[in-house]
Amino acid sequence: MTRNRQIALIVIVAIVAVAAGIYFNPLSRVETPPTEPQPSPAGAMETNLADLEGGQSSLSKWNGKVLVVNFWATWCAPCRAEMPVFVRMQSELGGKGLQFVGVAIDEQPKVRMFAQEIGVNYPILVGELDAVELARAFGNTLGALPFTVVIDRNGQIVRTFLGELNEAKLLAAVAPFL
Repeated sequence: MTRNRQIALIVIVAIVAVAAGIYFNPLSRVETPPTEPQPSPAGAMETNLADLEGGQSSLSKWNGKVLVVNFWATWCAPCRAEMPVFVRMQSELGGKGLQFVGVAIDEQPKVRMFAQEIGVNYPILVGELDAVELARAFGNTLGALPFTVVIDRNGQIVRTFLGELNEAKLLAAVAPFL
């Protein structure tokens, strides 16, 4: 096993452990609304990750939209549970400028299969260590999943959430910016 694969495996095991802790302890679900919008981390919006079509994309592709960036994995139960809400909200609010982008910390074949299975209607980017680093740049210091960032039309971070989101909480976070 190569050193990079060993590191990736260690990171994935750590993420699973933290995600399990969050899933089974609802008190650890954290919303951290900044007192004022904060700029996106330098370079984070331009980080290229693989997409499901075999190309590369960065979050800057969706500048000017209200962006909901959700870091997730196929093996993460709370991640899987919240995704149908995202699909529904993308359908209902995409015309008003809301754009979901999933960032999967996983393997591309598994991500593609799961996205097709539930009918994901928004872009999915895929990475392993790069995606973990991107989540960390956006404030996920625990490395736990799911982790969601709401970015306004000006590229400012206006909300972050650690743990499973429901529609009411997410709608309250994005509605003022649509």
